[in-house]
Order: sequence, then C-alpha cells, then structure tokens
Amino acid sequence: MVKASASQPRLSNVLVLDNGASTIKAGFATRNTDLSDCSVVPNCIARSRDRRLYIGKQLENCKDFGSIVFRQPVEKGYIVNWESQKEIWDRLLLDDDSPLKCDPKTTTLILTEAPNAPTPLQTNVDQIIFEEYEFGAYYRCPASQLISWNNIGQLFDPGTPTQHNAAECVLAVDCGYSFTQVIPVINGRPYQAGIRRIDVGGKVLTNYLKEMFSVRQLNMMDETYIVNEIKESCCYVSSDPKRELDICKRKKQNDIVKEYVLPDYKNLHKGILRDVAERHHLGKDMEQTLVVGNERFMAPELLFHPGDVGYRQAGLTEIIMKSAESVPEEYRALLLANIVLIGGNALLKGLKERLEAELIPMAPENHMVRISIPEDPIKFAWQGGVALGNNKTALEQHRVTRADYQEHGTTWLAKRMLGQQAPTVQTAGSAAMASNKRRRSPG
Repeated sequence: MVKASASQPRLSNVLVLDNGASTIKAGFATRNTDLSDCSVVPNCIARSRDRRLYIGKQLENCKDFGSIVFRQPVEKGYIVNWESQKEIWDRLLLDDDSPLKCDPKTTTLILTEAPNAPTPLQTNVDQIIFEEYEFGAYYRCPASQLISWNNIGQLFDPGTPTQHNAAECVLAVDCGYSFTQVIPVINGRPYQAGIRRIDVGGKVLTNYLKEMFSVRQLNMMDETYIVNEIKESCCYVSSDPKRELDICKRKKQNDIVKEYVLPDYKNLHKGILRDVAERHHLGKDMEQTLVVGNERFMAPELLFHPGDVGYRQAGLTEIIMKSAESVPEEYRALLLANIVLIGGNALLKGLKERLEAELIPMAPENHMVRISIPEDPIKFAWQGGVALGNNKTALEQHRVTRADYQEHGTTWLAKRMLGQQAPTVQTAGSAAMASNKRRRSPG
C-alpha cells in the first residue's frame, strides 16, 4: 500500500460532475455559480455517415445527423465502457480550450452514479478517479441524493426560508435516459428499501417511436437523432389516452395530429413541426414528412404501462406509492408532500398533472400530495451538488482524499462510500405533524 505523503496539495476547487447516460452536466462550485455556469455535454462518441468522428462537445459541430451512429459509455445507468468515457472526460477536463480545465490534484470531485451500482463497477470508478486522474478528493453518490441540497421548500412555497443543509425528506422521481427511478431521500441520504425502478427511460421511448414510424410510414430505425428530436418537440403525457386515441381514429383533422418536416441537411438542417393544414397552404410537395398522431402520447404512455412493450414492471404511479409505503410511517406524509421530478423526461408536458390525478386518490385520506418540477430538471442534481460543494463542513464529512485512498485502499473506500449513503432514520416530529394535515389539492 502506498503511504500518503505528509504534505498534501491544497484543495482549492470543487468540480460537480453529473455523469448521465445521455448528457454530462458539469461545472465548478463557487458562491456565485448559477445554472448558466453548468456545461451540458453529450456523453457519447458519434460517427457521421461521412465517417467523421465527434467526441462529446464536438457533436455541436456536426452538420449532418442523418444515419449518425452513437457509442455511449453508460448503459442502464452504469459506466461500462471506460475507453470511451475516459476519452470524453479527457476532452472535458484536460483540453486547454475547455472551460472546465482544471488541475485534478487540487480539485475535489463530486460525481454522480446510479443507485445500487455493482461493486466491481464502483471500484473501477474509484481507481480511475484516484489513479488515472489523481483527483485530490472525491465523493460519489446518486444524483437523487444531491437534489436534497437544493432549496426544496422554495419549489413548493417561494416564501420558504433559504435551506442551508440537506432537506429532511424528498421523494425524487428521476425520469432519465436509461431508466426511471423513485428514490426516497431522508436526511440527505437515499433510503435503500424504498428505491424502485422501471427500465423505461428516454432511450426506450425513442426506440419505440422509431419502431412505430418504421412500421407505419418511413424506415426510421437508423435515425435515432432525428426521432429523438421529434420526441422532444411534440410528445406529451395524455390525461385520457383512450379518449385521445378515439379522436385520432374518428377525426381526420384534429388538434393532436401534427406533421414533422424531416431535415435533408442541405436546405433544411433542423426538422420543423407544423399543423397538417400548413402543408397545403405552403405547397411544398417535395418535402419528406412524417405524420405524428397518436405516437405523440402513446410513446410516453410506456412510463405508466411498461407491460405494453414486454416489461413485467409496475407503472410510474404504482412505484411512487410503493416507494412511499416502504419507508417508516412517520416519513410517508412528508415524502408524498415533497415529490420532485428530475431528468429529461420531466420536461414532457402533462406528466406532473397526470401523476397528481392518479396519486391523490391512491394516497391516504390525511396525506397531501404535492409534485414539483424545477426550473431546469436536467441540471437540478448538478445544482444540488454545487450547494453541497459550497457547504465546506458537509463536504469535509462526505469526501475522501486521495491520501486516504492510498493509505487504506479500495475496500475501505467502498465501505466509506456505502456508509455515506446509508440513511439515518429516526422519529421525526415534523413528519408526524405533517401526517395529521388534511389532504388538499396541490397549489
């Protein structure tokens, strides 16, 4: 075992890196840091049809996304391809022209991971951080754990005093690219017995759309990027999918059906969503288009009915209730009153309203159901990491220095990180008081 040296470099920077499967959200934690300081970088290596290679942020320079092929280092929330991941991180952290270029030896890294990651994968991460990059200190935790460091109370009541420590109870609903997870966070730590997951995320929704378009209209199986743009521009969660399906069948012209003009990357570099009637008005018969009808709401419906594509799992509403019911009774009222939606799919219109409509009848009569979506649900975990990074006392308690790692080794580090994530559950008087409140409509 390598013995730590007596003099250690001063840790002057805190870098927060939310390493998502679709995008990396990264930036330094300072007192003046805001959302605009967060760099959002595609977490992929892409090869275009003209054989050009784009790594991470370089994807912004791509002019032709037709049939582009992606290689992503994160699968099902876990880093499984370190050759690709390290290439992306190198461009992000070490390139001279990167705004995040830093000296790892003087930097504390706060890194997110998926909950319940296999130990060998966690060990790989620890070794890369301390042995390859040589970061001075490091804290690894689920993204949902970081959101509790945000001002959760102000999401529901703007007049709530500023929060300086982790929120007492948050029910984080992470609607991400690889999966959708519900995680109770109690006193700043995930409650393991309450974690629930369905294997439906943004990737599954995009693939489902590709299949529907390919069977019904044009072969879009190689057009992942374009179909993902269609999903982001026009998909929504329906409050009554059966009624809207009937509308699409019975009425040829309705407010649901739209038309998407596909880019040709010569005259049109980005697709255009428009009403079907506009095609005749503009008279552009040479355009290649897709008619987007019930696909707009049937793809997101997989979040509520995963069985439609073969997943033997409960839907989002059911797993939220199961998660809340699995925690000690004195915390359930607070969790249901502090549900926070994060991740890219939280941007789907109608998701919050659909969850409220289904959860309120399922919740106990004396429990209030409140759901909030942050200003930017994609950056919200990163924002919480910045708040933790600015709390020097809390950060000192959570982080592990490279000197400690060199002295004690990987096994000790794994136990230390696990201990940081183990919840401390005690009887909470405020939770008991909250359970006596009568349920009322969210507002």
